Amino acid sequence: MDALLHLLQPLLQPAFTLLGSPITWAEVLAFLMAIWMVICNMRVHVLGWPLALLSSLLYFLLFWNGKLYGEAALQLMFASLALWGWWQWRRGQGVDGPPLRVRRLSPRGLGLAVLLTALAWPALGLFLRHQTDSPVPFWDALPTVASLLGQWLLGRKYQENWTVWVLVNIVSVSLFAYKGYWLTVVLYAVFIPLSVAGWRAWQQQLTPMNTKPA
Repeated sequence: MDALLHLLQPLLQPAFTLLGSPITWAEVLAFLMAIWMVICNMRVHVLGWPLALLSSLLYFLLFWNGKLYGEAALQLMFASLALWGWWQWRRGQGVDGPPLRVRRLSPRGLGLAVLLTALAWPALGLFLRHQTDSPVPFWDALPTVASLLGQWLLGRKYQENWTVWVLVNIVSVSLFAYKGYWLTVVLYAVFIPLSVAGWRAWQQQLTPMNTKPA
């Protein structure tokens, strides 16, 4: 990993300073791609997935360098899920056979998602606390776990993904402010109203056939 960081060192050089903290080129590029990605997701446009892949790899570099290991590992998972989501939106099918469309979770599916998240959060937090030098293991773990849920819901076109992203973005604003990633703080602050707008946009895409929870 040290060799990779050395190779990509130009991306970790400051582009400018914001509120006393250096903003690297990696953060600038990731910021721009992430905004474009969310706009594509709101419009249910498949271009959002390759943008998610590139943005995630840049954020992995940034977070690993900053010792936010949970968030760094999450970015690699995001990169993998971006490939999966790309495939889902192009080739994926619902349980009854037709191509994926915007839909809602069933109450059982929603309950299961909340339960798994509630169990995985402290488990990952304890792992980060004892196995890494993360300064905020449990606050690092929460958006990590919730983001995986949000990414899966997004890939399967469940409208509830936007609700999850609102939670993730609120927690992430505090986490990244603590680390001084101010451009990323701005990004996640912007993500909050964009996630609300995404929920509303997907609400309009629901049809009588797919308003029934799946």
